[in-house]
Amino acid sequence: MTCAEAAPVCLADMAALGTGPVIEFRDVSFALPGVQVLSGLNLEVRRGETLVLLGRSGSGKTTTLKLVNRLASPTAGEVRVNSERNDAVDVIRLRRGIGYVIQEVGLFPHFTVERNIGLVPKIEGWPDERIGARVEALLQMVGLPSEMRSRYPHQLSGGQRQRVGVARGLAADPSILLMDEPFGALDPLTRDDLQREFLALQQRLRKTVIFVTHDLREALRLGTRIALMEAGRLVTVLSPAEFLRSTDPWAAAYVRAFGEDAGPTANRGLS
Repeated sequence: MTCAEAAPVCLADMAALGTGPVIEFRDVSFALPGVQVLSGLNLEVRRGETLVLLGRSGSGKTTTLKLVNRLASPTAGEVRVNSERNDAVDVIRLRRGIGYVIQEVGLFPHFTVERNIGLVPKIEGWPDERIGARVEALLQMVGLPSEMRSRYPHQLSGGQRQRVGVARGLAADPSILLMDEPFGALDPLTRDDLQREFLALQQRLRKTVIFVTHDLREALRLGTRIALMEAGRLVTVLSPAEFLRSTDPWAAAYVRAFGEDAGPTANRGLS
């Protein structure tokens, strides 16, 4: 499905597709009263890659993610999406072109699965027949049976709700997907299953993804590159293989902390 077919307006309309970065952070800082959350962030996200933001709680990962779709605004510097300053683009237009998946899922409890997934296409004015077909395709894509479409979130397991959240993030076929620890609250088996589903989806769809996690194993498994953050600053950006070999003190500390568990999942991300 092309962008023009997916929605009347989307981010790909904002700039011609090219070889440059899709998302750019240019000397970005973000502060709250008495707290410097981010300082001097310079980072680029390439088209079709999964860039993992890795770091401890409070390192600035989620804030960095929210700066992309303007859930937060930098106090210094600028964020660019497809070569446009994102604060120069209508915020509704911006957000409709960016899928957003969070750990808590954020499904509307009074909406069925079908209405939750079809929400953005409905807002975009898609006809009901097209929305129905899209919902059916997405349920299949994330490994849920068709009969799930009439259920409500409270009737689903945690893993099923998370799958619906991923489907909703993909509903209008956005070129960019922001994922904030989407699998963090799940049991190990469900988490492993959803990580596998994500890798299979990304191999087919080639979205530009920013993925937040504090789990090195997840970062090594899913990421094309890993951007390590600490105390609001970018420490280093490395491929999974480079990360495991890195002599950077913070990267090496992560590898030591995870020990032998880090290695087996390495290098499964896309290159």
